[in-house]
Amino acid sequence: MLRWIRQQLGFDPPHQSDTRTVYVANRFPQHGHYIPQRFADNRIISSKYTIWNFVPKNLFEQFRRIANFYFIIIFLVQLMIDTPTSPVTSGLPLFFVITVTAIKQGYEDWLRHKADNEVNGAPVFVVRSGSLVQTRSKNIRVGDIVRVAKDETFPADLVLLSSDRSDGTCHITTASLDGETNLKTHFSVAETSVCQSVSRLESLQAVVECQQPDPDLYRFVGRITVTHQGEEIVRPLGPESLLLRGARLKNTKEIFGVAVYTGMESKMALNYKCKSQKRSAVEKSMNTFLIIYLCILLFEAVLSTILKYAWQAENQWDEPFYNQKTEQERNSSPILKFISDFLAFLVLYNYIIPISLYVTVEMQKFLGSFFIGWDLDLYHEESGQKAQVNTSDLNEELGQVEYVFTDKTGTLTENEMYFRECSINGIKYQELNGKLVPEGMMDESVDSSNATLSGEELLFLKAVSLCHTVQISYEQPDSLGGAGDPFSHANGFSHANPMEYYASSPDEKALVEATKRMGVAFTGSNGETMEIKTFGKSEKYKLLHVLEFDANRRRMSVILESPSGGKVLFTKGAESAILPFSTSGEIEKTRLHVDEFALKGLRTLVVACRFFSVETYSEAERRLGAARTALQQRDERLQEAFAFIERDLQVLGATAVEDRLQDKVQETIEALRLAGIKVWVLTGDKHETAVSVSLSCGHFHRTMNILELLQQRTDNECAEQLRLLARRMKEDHVIQHGLVVDGASLSLALRQHEKLFMDVCRNCSAVLCCRMAPLQKAKVVHLFKTSPERPITLAIGDGANDVSMIQEAHVGIGIMGKEGRQAVRNSDYAIARFRFLSKLLLVHGHFYYIRIAHLVQYFFYKNVCFITPQFLYQFFCLFSQQTLYDGAYLTLYNIFFTSLPILVYSLFEQLVHPHVLQTKPALYRDISRNSLLSFRTFLYWTLLGFCHAFIFFFGSYALIGEDTSLMGNGQMFGNWTFGTLVYTVMVITVTLQLALETHYWTWMNHFVTWGSIAFYFIFSLFYGGIIWPFVQTQDMYFVFVQLLSSGSAWFTIIIIIVTCLFPDMLKKVLYRHLHPTGTQKSQVLGGGGGGGCVESLCCYQHGQSGCARLLERVTGPCPAGVTQSWSDAENFYSSDRSVLTLSPIEASHC
Repeated sequence: MLRWIRQQLGFDPPHQSDTRTVYVANRFPQHGHYIPQRFADNRIISSKYTIWNFVPKNLFEQFRRIANFYFIIIFLVQLMIDTPTSPVTSGLPLFFVITVTAIKQGYEDWLRHKADNEVNGAPVFVVRSGSLVQTRSKNIRVGDIVRVAKDETFPADLVLLSSDRSDGTCHITTASLDGETNLKTHFSVAETSVCQSVSRLESLQAVVECQQPDPDLYRFVGRITVTHQGEEIVRPLGPESLLLRGARLKNTKEIFGVAVYTGMESKMALNYKCKSQKRSAVEKSMNTFLIIYLCILLFEAVLSTILKYAWQAENQWDEPFYNQKTEQERNSSPILKFISDFLAFLVLYNYIIPISLYVTVEMQKFLGSFFIGWDLDLYHEESGQKAQVNTSDLNEELGQVEYVFTDKTGTLTENEMYFRECSINGIKYQELNGKLVPEGMMDESVDSSNATLSGEELLFLKAVSLCHTVQISYEQPDSLGGAGDPFSHANGFSHANPMEYYASSPDEKALVEATKRMGVAFTGSNGETMEIKTFGKSEKYKLLHVLEFDANRRRMSVILESPSGGKVLFTKGAESAILPFSTSGEIEKTRLHVDEFALKGLRTLVVACRFFSVETYSEAERRLGAARTALQQRDERLQEAFAFIERDLQVLGATAVEDRLQDKVQETIEALRLAGIKVWVLTGDKHETAVSVSLSCGHFHRTMNILELLQQRTDNECAEQLRLLARRMKEDHVIQHGLVVDGASLSLALRQHEKLFMDVCRNCSAVLCCRMAPLQKAKVVHLFKTSPERPITLAIGDGANDVSMIQEAHVGIGIMGKEGRQAVRNSDYAIARFRFLSKLLLVHGHFYYIRIAHLVQYFFYKNVCFITPQFLYQFFCLFSQQTLYDGAYLTLYNIFFTSLPILVYSLFEQLVHPHVLQTKPALYRDISRNSLLSFRTFLYWTLLGFCHAFIFFFGSYALIGEDTSLMGNGQMFGNWTFGTLVYTVMVITVTLQLALETHYWTWMNHFVTWGSIAFYFIFSLFYGGIIWPFVQTQDMYFVFVQLLSSGSAWFTIIIIIVTCLFPDMLKKVLYRHLHPTGTQKSQVLGGGGGGGCVESLCCYQHGQSGCARLLERVTGPCPAGVTQSWSDAENFYSSDRSVLTLSPIEASHC
């Protein structure tokens, strides 16, 4: 028990060594004093709390918030000293806020526990004591042999021992891990693949040595030692031998594997990344405002305490005849008494800090986030995917974006590859009706009967059809998938058993499908042999080695034994990774063709080969074997071996595939540019391809001055080029500049010339970074994120290489593309297509920001209105700390009387109709740079609160301050009636003030606005109309009824409300007519929010009657007095243009 506690506290980690030793079936050595290593059990824990630690842990986390901590201090002060208000007035709102938050967090954690229990309790089969035993997933131990059947998920990280196939292979999909739906082949070693029964596994003696748990899904280093007839056989283990927890078994009846990583040490669990907490600009502003209000509170408390002692300096007020001091009071310490009075005033005024602000903001963000998922405009019908929100804390940040950093492949493009051209032996070819013909030759000139290819063409097609990791799936009965001939369906292109290719890369799939159309078809692989059919003639190649693709080499290779017995290497990769290592073939012509393909926006790969002599191959195999069995520095040794093998290459040619642009990418980028957002494209593609795609998608304009920072080799060279670019930008009288940077030059620029680089980039309308590594993408985002202007950044991508960039940006958006789900899992928001970004920012971002900005400002305003009369009242009661309001009113003001209207407002408010926001992207600029939460706006709301508070107090004082009799029987109002009058006016005024701010009225707005006022009256009548037995004093008994029975009081209430609201109404009217913002102009167009008439979605000038008629058919006729087009005087921005963004009308209609 003590050891377990030490492990939980981190003082005694379960394992210390760099490697772990796993005895298969837990057969530990019987000799010596062997101490087994301790490993984690197989329970998955994604929950945050347990039943024992929920209360203390949740309270600790909640009281880390400055507002909650402040209120608990106030509550404790009320308990310890004699304060003017009951501890309940602070304790009850605090208890409400803490309870609501705890229930929300507790419910979310209960759902996690429920999901964990479902996973941990799943039934699994384990080989124990010579038989197959069913147990629960959580009971699996490291070393257990686990049986997994077809279509089941792996319950732990397993090293494959055997399968029902004779070659010991199996197929899996890792869709739940990385989103890739293609079939991946995994292999067992030959010595264990024969153990296909429980009895054979029981007699297996083997030990697995491997690295300690590592979150990298694609890295596994280990070896297995099998003892066979007293001889130890050592085999290497790599990622192809490891079956990851969460992956699913496909096209294989069953497998047996030994558990090496379990529970929270499995790779899937280690990838449960706890993302760093991102804080929005609104939250930071809110904390600043809280500190300012805390200073106001301290000032009021100190001033009141000083004035109290100044007043009591006169004897007649220090100890009046009606309030004689006790002996203890006379002898008490003046310093302690001063502190006590200061704390009492602090308690009296503490409601100026809005405790319910946090819980209201949380509820607004949580409930508001559902609107993104419910938006049908963000739903992609083809894939059936809707937008999803992974964190609701950043909703308003969508309305503040200034820089968008986007990936290219799969984000701007479809990531669906189509073969277009190729270069073979220095000659360009294209595909015509399934035939490979030289460029320029027409289809009619091709003799269909002569389908023969030259030797160079055939070798090139064979290299493309053999150098890959493509898998084939057949629609076949389960009974055929066992130990039969893996090529039994290779000859069947029949409709009964259709063949489908699965590839981890869409490029590979497109190329293999293209060679099949041209007559060289890849028909199958069983792990040892690859078969192709060349115009119907079958050829089998023995697969000797696969040199996997990695980001450093940027190429992949296969070593094969041809039917004639020769050893050959086929390799393909980026031209920068192949051509420098080539010594023969048409190198220069191929390089030229690759550049031409790239200028067309095509993705290029260079294909090469190498024929081995017997001696060279023996040396290559020796180096590969030594590197693959090494436990230490395996990656480095593999790189050395690969470099030895992949040299002296003969260039065969190059391929060019097209990655089509997604729909409406150009319109979306243009809309973002008009919204004042700068778009950067960060891609790993080569310079020519990236520039071509940037021009085609509208990121670069043809009229834009394109500057280049490429192939810089030294710091001085890079600095000089940056200075030259800066001078050119000043001298050129071009409105827009674009910049192209490559990865190597960027590294130099970021090393010592950050400021110079930033200055150049700021003056560019668009920037393109090519040949970028994933970490470089994150560095660029970080550079702008931390620049002096502190702009809000957004990163959007679809692949694992975009994760670091997505996590670094203020807002990260994942595209649900074809490169897996890593980007989606690590993002804040996920959408199916890039075009949805415009509505996400221009509409949802706009709405979220204006809603929460008004929520924050209004909360501070209504609390100033609430507590300032309390402060003013002290001047009329000798600073005796007498409260103006009853304790129930103090408690319920923020909880019930004024909370619901602002919550509903913050969920449904729309200043402008959504269609107008989309068609006028420039409206986004009205809210940029946190303008609605600027200090000027904050000051306006604060001063408005103080002004209204003064009118509440002195307006009520003018009515009853001079002992005027306002009752029919000659009675006068008391201090509780005065306080209730001030409170009544205040509740009605602050509610109507919000009504004035509301532009978009729903039935719910009406219900909570007028319902809150009605509830206040009903509660006050009920509260003051009964003598409550549990209330110590009955000060409020019949007070409210007496107040409402006076006509003068009603008159005063109306006069004060009108006096408060009329100046603000007048100011709004004057500003709207004299200095209207773009948003205010558009409100006329949008029909006040919710109207059916919207501005023409494609035409802004007069005279476009055809477009107007088309619009009228879509949206209905406009009401009288509302125009569909803008006059010249109503232009928003001179640079504004006609833009289509997700509108139902295409630009071509205009």
